[in-house]
Amino acid sequence: MTGTVDVDVDEGAGESASALPPVVEPKVSLVKQTPPRRRPVALPAPAATPAPGPAPEEPEPEGHESEDHEDHEDHEDDENEDDELAVDEPLLAARAHRPTDLIRFVAGLLGIIAVFALANYAKSTTSGIGTDIHDNVKNVAPWLSTVTSLISTVAVLAVPLAFAVERLIKRDGLRVADGVLASVLAYGVSLAVDWWVADGASETIRQALTQQPEGAGPLTEPVHGYLAPVIAYMTAVGMVSRPRWRLALWAAVLLSGATELVSNYTTPLSLLLTVLIGWSVACGTLYAIGSPNIRPTGQHLMLGLRRVGFAPKNAHRAPDAPGGTRRYFVAQQEGPALDVHIIDREQQASGFFYRIWRRVRLRSVAVRRSPQSLRQALEQEALIAYAAAAAGAHAPQLVATSELGPDAAILVYEKVEGRTLDELADQEVTDEVMASFWLSVNALHQRRIAHRRLTGESLLVVDEKLGALVNLSGGDIAAGDLTLRIDVAQLLTTFALRIGPERAVALANRVLGAERVAAALPLLQPVGMSRQTRADLARQTKERKGAAQAKALEQVASGERTREEAEEDIATAGEDLLSRIRGQILQIAPEAPMAPAKLERLKPKTLITVVALAFAGYLAVTSIQPGQLKFSHMHLGWTAAALAAAAASYVAAAMSLTGFVPERLPFRRTVAAQLAGSFVKLVAPAAIGGIALNTRYLQKAGIRPGQAVASVGASQLAGLGGHLLLLFAFGLITGSQNNGDLGNERAAIIGVLTAAVLALVIAAVAPLRRFVVTRVRSLFFGVVPRMLDLMQRPSKLITGFGGIVLLTLTFTACLDASVRAFGGSMNFATVAFIFLTANAAGSAVPTPGGIGAIEGALIFALGIAGLPAATATSAVFLFRLLTFWLPVLPGWIAYSYLHRQGAL
Repeated sequence: MTGTVDVDVDEGAGESASALPPVVEPKVSLVKQTPPRRRPVALPAPAATPAPGPAPEEPEPEGHESEDHEDHEDHEDDENEDDELAVDEPLLAARAHRPTDLIRFVAGLLGIIAVFALANYAKSTTSGIGTDIHDNVKNVAPWLSTVTSLISTVAVLAVPLAFAVERLIKRDGLRVADGVLASVLAYGVSLAVDWWVADGASETIRQALTQQPEGAGPLTEPVHGYLAPVIAYMTAVGMVSRPRWRLALWAAVLLSGATELVSNYTTPLSLLLTVLIGWSVACGTLYAIGSPNIRPTGQHLMLGLRRVGFAPKNAHRAPDAPGGTRRYFVAQQEGPALDVHIIDREQQASGFFYRIWRRVRLRSVAVRRSPQSLRQALEQEALIAYAAAAAGAHAPQLVATSELGPDAAILVYEKVEGRTLDELADQEVTDEVMASFWLSVNALHQRRIAHRRLTGESLLVVDEKLGALVNLSGGDIAAGDLTLRIDVAQLLTTFALRIGPERAVALANRVLGAERVAAALPLLQPVGMSRQTRADLARQTKERKGAAQAKALEQVASGERTREEAEEDIATAGEDLLSRIRGQILQIAPEAPMAPAKLERLKPKTLITVVALAFAGYLAVTSIQPGQLKFSHMHLGWTAAALAAAAASYVAAAMSLTGFVPERLPFRRTVAAQLAGSFVKLVAPAAIGGIALNTRYLQKAGIRPGQAVASVGASQLAGLGGHLLLLFAFGLITGSQNNGDLGNERAAIIGVLTAAVLALVIAAVAPLRRFVVTRVRSLFFGVVPRMLDLMQRPSKLITGFGGIVLLTLTFTACLDASVRAFGGSMNFATVAFIFLTANAAGSAVPTPGGIGAIEGALIFALGIAGLPAATATSAVFLFRLLTFWLPVLPGWIAYSYLHRQGAL
């Protein structure tokens, strides 16, 4: 006997929160009917080719019928087993953190900042608006203002209370609790803002946000202490989604605000600030604690399937599709099994910020289109599925679509049995199966349909000879040539990760032809691949290089290969997979285009540079007062000494590099390369730019790549050791010279002891020990043998370590001379200790040249050492001018010269 299904929903349009109550078990009533059971509606067969593979068998029930009997024993009899809706699924999270709440919170904060800026800089405008309002309402009868105030005050308190009672009756106490929490926080924020405006804000802001009532009473509150909590409450509790309640409360709030404005107890900016604080606090609260989860459960799905003519028997949760789309495998009482996808607003919101970043960074052709609404998402996936079937591609057939309440929709596919490519062993990935995938992709491309998700989880192997394309929801209709070529590049990479580039390219060439395969070569870029593919590429390269290094160590130790041959093997193994795919394509199509397609519109390093420069400019404008800079009192003699020390630092840097290279290097050209590094540091973090440039310089000087990397690594390792030793030594000297004050000495000793404890922890924890050993192994293979070669040439070691010490001394001398140029005086050892500490801390920040971080660290350290703020600020800016900004132009000239000479 089949029952009709009544889902308990609240009345009222747009009341999405009540359509699906925020509890795990939905309220469902099954009313039994006496007429005979209605047979499922027969679905017309799609016009396209049916899904490949044998007819799927119905899965057996999951053995949870007894539990469902207990859950629903108040609603149905035990003998009516046909009414049981058995669903095997994990419990959904009770709360969800929505990115939209965070965006609204940030927008509210920006609005609050704008209000304070307007109050501070638009004094005439804000005061004029208030004056005009007050002058135009003088003729309003006092009794009317009194009555309106009384009504609005009662309504502002009564409407939220009535809504709370209504929600409690509907067993939605979570929302009421959220609203109460938001209102309490909003009240606290209101009190804090009132206190700040009264005691800490400027007189201009105070006049714009407060009012002096007639009769010389106390100033009015900048934020209304009862309106802000009410607005926070109504936002957090979900009244904005209830048209009637929203209209009633907003009418009360606006009436209350207008009454206060007419009575001269507030200002327009104060009202605006009150609304923004209440709204922002509510959005921040909802994002922090999460909103009640209204995602439909498996029980809702079963009821929805009945409404569109299916007869579901039981269901169990399947692995999610890409993008977080939930899937259920549903067995019917009669008919084939179904693969049902649920799309909802929570799933659409997942990955929001990552999609925004991809859209900002990449050109539109390299980013999948994201639907703006739930309806658009449903129509887009349905359109792609029908278009794929019409094109003749092997893909599951879409048999029905339906909305599942106001916040979700379902797409019902025929279930196709199989395993994804990610689930197969390497020996199971046959050429026949891969050719089947290429044929389906070719069928899509002939109709200008792009899949855009051709990763292992989207390739379903039905049997040993046939594959089906799944997860079509991110595809494009009427796709352009570049989008189709990205598809080919993605599938080539997916197959090459499993079977190698040789076999993957050969198979693609056999199905698509050399011309189409060659057209994908410019798109073989990590930035154009999916996130999972990029991670797989990095992991495979790391594993290949690690295995090659381990093997090379064994072969060198056993004498099977020389160290030079082993380095070549490591360099070959370190070649990334995309480069090897390009090499295979060039073998079948030598005329293939080599220039990579421009997929990026904004590179991360460009964004970091812009942000760092903006931050440095902000610090320069806001934190540094022009009166603090005493450039007019600068001593020219000490300035010249600082300039000479800065120039000598490039000679020292050249010595520190050539000392760790056994081969002979032209010294003048090496000095020019270090000067060119001043230009490179402008667009790269301080530690990274110099390493890359020196490695490139050594390679162009005829040194093998492995040896060049080892030499630069040896120089960096020795520099790090020298830095620590000099820091410890100058710390001891500073502590002994400060009249017995051992503060710096103790700090140095504590630092050494901390490093020792850290080393013991790494040795004791197995995962950390393996992590360190893996990286130290490559160090011993490359750097240590290089150092052993240098041990046979003491003059080289003297040059290298002498350059390291001289580099520190020249920078310290430059900073010391800069301090003395503005009348300051400090012990040289103290200046060296400050420079080594602050420079290390500032260089750890990944900004180009350490902009902002190094300046702040040096000014702070000099101030702690007792130097006046004005002198410290001026000295640090002179030091950075001489060591960072002034060499940029000569560095660019040196870089251009060396590049023309083929030295870079």
